[in-house]
Amino acid sequence: MSNLESHLRTVRRGGRKILIPYITGYAARWEEAVRAAAAHGADAIEIGIPFSDPVMDGPVIQRASREALNRGATLHKILDGVRLLDVGVPLVVMCYYNTVYRCGHERFSRMLAAAGVSGAIVPDLPLEESTEWCAAADAANVATVMLAAPTAPDDRLPKIAERSRGFVYAVGLLGVTGERETLSSSATTIARRVKQVTDLPVLVGVGISDAKQAQEACVEADGVIQGASVMRRLLDEGVDSVGEYVAQVRRAIDE
Repeated sequence: MSNLESHLRTVRRGGRKILIPYITGYAARWEEAVRAAAAHGADAIEIGIPFSDPVMDGPVIQRASREALNRGATLHKILDGVRLLDVGVPLVVMCYYNTVYRCGHERFSRMLAAAGVSGAIVPDLPLEESTEWCAAADAANVATVMLAAPTAPDDRLPKIAERSRGFVYAVGLLGVTGERETLSSSATTIARRVKQVTDLPVLVGVGISDAKQAQEACVEADGVIQGASVMRRLLDEGVDSVGEYVAQVRRAIDE
């Protein structure tokens, strides 16, 4: 069992829902935002590696990535920053496969482990093509979190869950990340479907836009991942707003 999975199972066993905010690495004051999120109730934190051609991210995360790249973001600089983050919760990297491939599977997994990263989400790496990366990540004790799309047929979900480590990322809706006025019904549906085939923690991400929607998603899911709503606050309002928002979501899902 990975360190990430052990930690999240402990949270769930204690009767709490799991909260994972997303912070774009090398965005302005990103390290402070990670610390604020951890201090205000995050159970783990997802750190995005900026990429010039994201396929899963909407306008807010694209803006954050563009600004980070303009500030000189590189993988090495972000991992150097991660090494200095002593926040008491697991850190998970989100990156596109181009970054993994360019670096090399074994080298990339060792770099993550050396920086203290507990898991990796690679959203554009299909299950059928993930064998080499997953083997390298397993060997480095880096949990590969697999994504379950709302369109996945029933016979595919057990395969995704079996290959996933740490938790299963249940994608709340079709489309890119971003804030919506209401929670899509597909968010609770995919969470329920995945939980029927695995005992791993199941978290919903994409389209979880505020504290109320997080609470609604947690009726079926073990927790939520929130990106655009967190990053919009960091970009437009600053670090204090991130901490306040994470605390607000924490209170909502603990009710």
